[in-house]
Amino acid sequence: MHKIAIALLLTLASSSAWAKPQTVTLSLPTMNCAMCPITVKKALNKVSGVTEAEVSYEHKQAVVTFEDTQTSAGKLMEATTQAGYPSTLVETETP
Repeated sequence: MHKIAIALLLTLASSSAWAKPQTVTLSLPTMNCAMCPITVKKALNKVSGVTEAEVSYEHKQAVVTFEDTQTSAGKLMEATTQAGYPSTLVETETP
């Protein structure tokens, strides 16, 4: 039983070692009120793997950091679109 637990822990530790944090900037041109960023941020934070989401009404953008093994920029854009705010990818960073 202990060997199984150790093997499981090693597997989990090694899979997270392969995860790379990614940061993307999404353009959200249809945000037209001060409440819009709240809705967008909630939608992004519901996506598995998102570690941080900063949404700016002033710049009509979201900067999102996520684990690339759990989600993708495409899934983030899908989440904002489903929330009523279609987005496009502006830039990607790997910290």
